[in-house]
Amino acid sequence: MMKDNIFDVQEYAKVARQAAAEGAVLLKNDNNVLPLAPKSKVALFGRAQFNYYKSGTGSGGMVNTRYVVGISEALEGEGGYLIDQTVKKHYEEWLKDHPYEAGNGWAKEPWFQEEMPLTEELVERARQDNDTAIIIIGRTAGEDKDNVAEAGSYYLTEIEEDMLKKVCGVFERTIVLLNVGNIIDMSWVKKYNPASVIYLWQGGQEGGNGALDVLTGKVNPCGKLTDTIAKEISDYPSSANYGNPTRNLYVEDIYVGYRYFETFAKDRVLYPFGYGLSYTTFSIQSRAIYQDDLKVAVDVAVTNTGNMAGKEVVQVYCEAPQGKLGKPKRVLAGFAKSKLLSPGESQDLRIEIPLGTLSSYDDSGVTGYKSAWVLEEGSYGFYVGGNVREASLAGSITIESLKLIEQLQEALAPVTEFERMRPGKDGQLSFEKVPLRTIDPKKTREKKLPPAKEYTGDLGYKLADVESGKVSMDTFLSQLSDEDLCCIIRGEGMSSPKVTPGTAGAFGGVTESLKSFGLPVACCADGPSGIRMDCGSLAFALPIGTCLACTWNMELVEELFRYEGLELRRNKIDNLLGPGMNIHRHPLNGRNFEYFSEDPLLTGKMAVAQLQGMHKYGVTGTIKHFACNNQESNRYDVEAVVSERALREIYLKGFEIAVKEGGAYSIMTSYNPVNGLWTSSNYDLVTTILRKQWGYKGIVMTDWFAKGNDEGEEASPQNVAAMVRAQNDLYMVVLDAKKNSGNDNLAEALEKGTTSRGEFLRSAANICNYLLTTLAWRRQQGIFSQLDEQLTKSLEEDDGIIQNMIPLDVDKCATLSGDLINTQKGESTHLQVTIQEAGYYRLEITCKAMEDISELAQIPLSIFLNQNFVKTITLTGSDKIWRTEIIDFEEPVLQNTYFIKLYFGLGGMEIKDLKIVKIK
Repeated sequence: MMKDNIFDVQEYAKVARQAAAEGAVLLKNDNNVLPLAPKSKVALFGRAQFNYYKSGTGSGGMVNTRYVVGISEALEGEGGYLIDQTVKKHYEEWLKDHPYEAGNGWAKEPWFQEEMPLTEELVERARQDNDTAIIIIGRTAGEDKDNVAEAGSYYLTEIEEDMLKKVCGVFERTIVLLNVGNIIDMSWVKKYNPASVIYLWQGGQEGGNGALDVLTGKVNPCGKLTDTIAKEISDYPSSANYGNPTRNLYVEDIYVGYRYFETFAKDRVLYPFGYGLSYTTFSIQSRAIYQDDLKVAVDVAVTNTGNMAGKEVVQVYCEAPQGKLGKPKRVLAGFAKSKLLSPGESQDLRIEIPLGTLSSYDDSGVTGYKSAWVLEEGSYGFYVGGNVREASLAGSITIESLKLIEQLQEALAPVTEFERMRPGKDGQLSFEKVPLRTIDPKKTREKKLPPAKEYTGDLGYKLADVESGKVSMDTFLSQLSDEDLCCIIRGEGMSSPKVTPGTAGAFGGVTESLKSFGLPVACCADGPSGIRMDCGSLAFALPIGTCLACTWNMELVEELFRYEGLELRRNKIDNLLGPGMNIHRHPLNGRNFEYFSEDPLLTGKMAVAQLQGMHKYGVTGTIKHFACNNQESNRYDVEAVVSERALREIYLKGFEIAVKEGGAYSIMTSYNPVNGLWTSSNYDLVTTILRKQWGYKGIVMTDWFAKGNDEGEEASPQNVAAMVRAQNDLYMVVLDAKKNSGNDNLAEALEKGTTSRGEFLRSAANICNYLLTTLAWRRQQGIFSQLDEQLTKSLEEDDGIIQNMIPLDVDKCATLSGDLINTQKGESTHLQVTIQEAGYYRLEITCKAMEDISELAQIPLSIFLNQNFVKTITLTGSDKIWRTEIIDFEEPVLQNTYFIKLYFGLGGMEIKDLKIVKIK
């Protein structure tokens, strides 16, 4: 377990490695081909052995790491396996003419890398010299880039299928490793019949080592699927509507993933939810079921009946009576992971299930209670086992009469007519009309908030006076002018110079006026897979969300995020923009890698583990994307049309668990509209449900550059006033909170009264109450613990952190003297460039070779923009006359902060000046 108050990167790596290993899911292992015997002779196939995917793409994967261990490196290095060098050299020669394709720009990285065709001769020769073949298949996708139902994404390519055919046809011992972020088509398993198949996912920088531990048996596979793998992609009930660019009808309603397949289509499943093999075997026996007025407790004994130590996940599913509402055949009600059990060893587990979690949401009033959680009368059966399909009946309880669990009010109901799935009288798939909205959301928004204190001007009170109890928050905030209230709503970024370089955003005391009232500036950073710092500072890359969820190990995930919490604190970052919590509604969502599961209970529990880990060290995570960010295609505008019941039971449930059990106090809304209103300005979502019904007390922020709208109007990123009315506190992001006054409608709304000063004060109070919880606040107050001193010292000693940045403010043109640029061999100069006006820019560097350099010398200067390579300028020693090298940036540059790195591979260059010039 983690040692308190010590940031030990080696221990951090051990926990990440364990998580990557426990998240691996073994689907097939014929004839015990795994674990590999020591010193086995192995032939590695698949170019992914050279291009390990540590994460998906986009903001959630942009972590600059000191190292990444791939699968082949781990096998050949620490594993000590004899990797066939002839096969390896064939790949290396082929790769010279087929280099890695990174793509050009945001969301341009391809889903896969071109695969090398295999000859029968190469495979036959490899079989003569090796016991085992390992095939590695890689895929990626991410933010703004969904997967597609095509070869090279969801399906294998012809060359990949040919590779499987040839290798499996010759090797009896063929192992297929899937280095992917999403589940993919698995029909090829039956077709080519490899001996073993493992989902390794994208395991972060320790992913290869985690894979090694599973392949060698150091860690017995104990991961379980968090998604159902169907026979065909068309079998997923959301497929008919998924990907629509404007309006996505959630016709499947609550029947998402296994809820659908176990109820209506059991024969369409290849691998059921919760499935995963081990190198040993387990017996799961139910001992007893207890019930009281608040909960059901299921006692289970799990025994290792095999000959190798291992862990097992015990899953409890509930079958509720169909009643008037209709229910899925199985719903995950609880789970627990055993300790490491030796052969013959048993462990008794008690899994407690609050009765209220068995209830259903009535959005029609058919039970007599509209917009309410109810337990319908009848028998509730509990099934216990290692996956949803193999779970057996352990017992049941009876609810004698309908119980009202919680009466709520209608909120976020759809306005578009459509039909949803439900079981018919014979249990077959049927449809019914979805109840539509009956309450106008304009009438549910407070017409008059509690009277706001009149603007008083500066009375000399600081935020510290609120914390000490000297004044109330209302009195303190009455000092803020209308301009202050507009500015406090605006978060700054990306890469605001007011916080840790390269991070996503800054908020709080972002103007001199707000700072004068004692507000600190809080810092937030992407993302779920580790800290993103665009300046080039290094951080630890974690296994992806799906991999972590497949561990089903809350204790391990919490321990991992204690280290993440320490790393955040070390870098003076208050808030990690994660965990991502959206439901895996469909396999093609490119952002599924950041998220956990098709099940809301497992999703919520994993978020709880991460939050509790970070909270131990005074930092937090922003749970996101609230709500229904279930496709990346046209994510700013595609409307999710979904019933109130499906929202409550599926798409909001994980967030509710994170708020009520995990103590979440920072939430990010999504880009998309839900039932007619964009989430950032959706009062029903952000105030009625989140704050009033769930009791949430924290801040709500938008996703970056989000849109808001009023009922029936088009959405716009300028309509921030609508967000304030909804109680979405922070608009993220602007370049400068004070200078942005003409780019949103906040001041206009205050002046015209369309958004009241009271509504602004409400969000200002939310923000200030949040700031009082942060380490930024403690630092501003001069409160430093021994831990902070340790972390600061370790940060100062870390050569992976960019400590010194040269700021350069560009108003169409800016010049930097060459005297500020270190041109010595191996040195880098880092510029923090703030662009005031969007457009196309060029970089002009006036340089020459130093006088005492040999004329035959080669003098390279490599230029990077936000860690992406741009160009290398190379002078020779004969270039003794000043020359100006021009680098045009191909993509338009936004009004933002960027980082330029100048790296000198060899010394000998003299630079007169560097200019950044707007050309159009």
